Amino acid sequence: MKTLATATALVAFLAGASMAFAIEPIPGSLTYGGHVSVLEEAPAGSNFQHTFFAANGDRVKEVYRVNVDHTVELVARTYVDR
Repeated sequence: MKTLATATALVAFLAGASMAFAIEPIPGSLTYGGHVSVLEEAPAGSNFQHTFFAANGDRVKEVYRVNVDHTVELVARTYVDR
């Protein structure tokens, strides 16, 4: 029983930690402002890049992953010209 409680606590901690480190969309991101992007033709699990210029002039590259329901999720961001 103690092992089950420990395992449950560990799973809850990991779920909360992944949400805490989620990348928030910025102006220019495909999912900024709660926008839901859907890619009907893209296979689930595939990744693609989106490049744009931020308000301060920095070039930003973002990586998105296509979910099973064909919505996209922001998984990485890199500032190119900083």
